[in-house]
Amino acid sequence: MTVADALLLALGAIAVGSGTLVVTSSQIVRAGLYLVISLGAMAGLYLVLGAELVAWVQVLVYVGAVVVLLLFAVMLTRAPIGPSADLDRPAWPALIVGGGVGLGLAALFVDAFRWVRYGMPAPGTTERMGAELFGNWVLPFEVLSILLLSALVGAIILSRPDIGAPKPEAAPKPAAPKPEAAPKPEAQPQPQPQPQPQPQPQPQPQPQPEAASKPAAVKQQLEKQPEPENQEDGT
Repeated sequence: MTVADALLLALGAIAVGSGTLVVTSSQIVRAGLYLVISLGAMAGLYLVLGAELVAWVQVLVYVGAVVVLLLFAVMLTRAPIGPSADLDRPAWPALIVGGGVGLGLAALFVDAFRWVRYGMPAPGTTERMGAELFGNWVLPFEVLSILLLSALVGAIILSRPDIGAPKPEAAPKPAAPKPEAAPKPEAQPQPQPQPQPQPQPQPQPQPQPEAASKPAAVKQQLEKQPEPENQEDGT
């Protein structure tokens, strides 16, 4: 067994296992991630077989565009993410039916192409396939590009219903009345401070001249009294 055979077996097992997890997972986000792994393994198979262009187209278109678009659509919508009671049903009937159909198709194709041999051309390089694609097949390529562009524009228009719809004529909005200025309150005269009466000084009693000395007063009284007349004794 060569290295190429080992890689083919490993990548094939990864692709089959992740594809099985895609259809058996009960959560759509995990199913999308398993789908990324399965498509990446398929790109690895193409790369081992020598089809580099097909491998990179697988990565760019399916892994980088389709699956990412699916994950964005799931995460941006407000649909409940998780197990669903309507979808979580026993998977054994579907597994039995799918396995029987797959085995029947495999037996049919093996029996049909057992004795038929086709001469395969030499594997072409990316340069040769690019020359064929943009040389002899340039018109179908441009038609497909226009088809994809129109699909993209249609998706944008469908997602935005307001694009292209006639806008209703907006009635002129009445001018909002300006709020009247509230009258300013008149300035009330402030009471002026009244001068407080200052206490008037009370007149102090002037000191009266002191009376003359007592002997002088007595002397004056004696002078004013009349002198008694001298009476002769009759004796």
